[in-house]
Amino acid sequence: MTDPVFLHEFAADPAVGDLVTLAGEEGHHAAAVRRIRVGETVVLTDGNGRGIRGEVAAVDKRSLDVRVDELLRAPRPPVRWVVAQALAKGGHDDQAIDMMTQAGVAEVVPWQSARAIVRWTGDRAAKGVEKWRRTVREAAKQSRRLWVPAVHDVVDTAGLAMLVASADAAYVLHESADRWLAGLDLPRAGSVLLVVGPEGGIAAEELDVLVAAGAVPVLVNDGVLRSSSAGIVGLAQAQALVARANG
Repeated sequence: MTDPVFLHEFAADPAVGDLVTLAGEEGHHAAAVRRIRVGETVVLTDGNGRGIRGEVAAVDKRSLDVRVDELLRAPRPPVRWVVAQALAKGGHDDQAIDMMTQAGVAEVVPWQSARAIVRWTGDRAAKGVEKWRRTVREAAKQSRRLWVPAVHDVVDTAGLAMLVASADAAYVLHESADRWLAGLDLPRAGSVLLVVGPEGGIAAEELDVLVAAGAVPVLVNDGVLRSSSAGIVGLAQAQALVARANG
């Protein structure tokens, strides 16, 4: 059985033998919902590549005391994977970022595309971003990752074009592309941005804006994928290309 993972902000760098208290929402979840008991082993991480593994020394109703047995560190991969995910109805966007977090995405950008049925404005935008942040936190814990992806505020196409221009490489997953992602030489380091459109597709005007900013339209499948699956397919292919190139 794998050790359960919980998020914790360390007040100082922990050392082997230290006693760390997991409190707050995560502590309550561990003690009351997961029913972690004394003697079990857990992993605590700050979501920024640092963590500890230790044995539970004490349990309260809303907290755990964990004795540090091992210090954990996860360095950043050389490529920082960023995915701009168009908003989608029916929770398809949420499903997409869950799977991409499991696969190792570093940043997620909610994109308010022209053809998206879902509209994030005002309070709904803030609530939507917070929901995505909860999703990536839970997905990171489930997949035993010490890094929790950053979730940007929602951007429109002009804002996305700025991110495209600042990335080391950017690719738009689009059915009209004339080249395959799998046939390209991707950067072996730096930031690589993948753009995933909505269920209705990316408008021609939006594609023009993104291409003008430096994005390259690419194919990742010979069919038209749903918004919920396109990102994970593209991300997996891109990661495999870089892994092969790096040997």
